[in-house]
Amino acid sequence: MTDFDDFLRHKYAYVAIGEFKPGCFSEARQLYEKAVSTYTKGFQGAYLLQEPGSDRGIAIILWDSIEDMDDNQSEVYQKTLGKIAHLFETPPVTSFYEVCSEIGLPQILAAASAGAK
Repeated sequence: MTDFDDFLRHKYAYVAIGEFKPGCFSEARQLYEKAVSTYTKGFQGAYLLQEPGSDRGIAIILWDSIEDMDDNQSEVYQKTLGKIAHLFETPPVTSFYEVCSEIGLPQILAAASAGAK
């Protein structure tokens, strides 16, 4: 692909918004990190956000494509999700989004990577 084609290609974000049972956020974070560590092809990064002073959070996982996300549903990933499920107060709300704009760190990393070539 050319640099211009890469520029036109958008990433996708899987977003989950939920609330854990009181005091369970730390355990959920550890399991989230374990699940994310299994990702390979198409995985672009992940964020876990916690509302200060609460057990509410937002998980954002970036992918090259929705197909890549589907391809990363390994047995280890599924088992880890099973361990997280009981920690939720209620099931999280999940959605997919197309990443339309990135400002900041991704551009800095891309520039650093291009300079290293």
